[in-house]
Amino acid sequence: MLVISGVFRIAPECRDRAFALARDMARASRAEDGCHAYSFYADIEDENVLRIFEEWVSDEALAAHFRTPHMKTFQTGMADLKILSRDVTKYEIAQASAL
Repeated sequence: MLVISGVFRIAPECRDRAFALARDMARASRAEDGCHAYSFYADIEDENVLRIFEEWVSDEALAAHFRTPHMKTFQTGMADLKILSRDVTKYEIAQASAL
């Protein structure tokens, strides 16, 4: 399994547009084959931080995700915004268990 976790710091004037793009992206992504989870979250300490969390069954499923029309729309829309920083990491998980 793959886990993607990251943070986007958005300029305040771009926040509403970034969050709208994120909502559309998450909804479309959750419908993809191989996607177990896909969500964006507002940071409770900084309203201009957008966090992402994804779970994918494989590298192939993630690669297919990057070729979707909604990914292109998201990337194009985000490129038009003032993103102050971006830090996204992919983790390969060998085993997971409930706590």
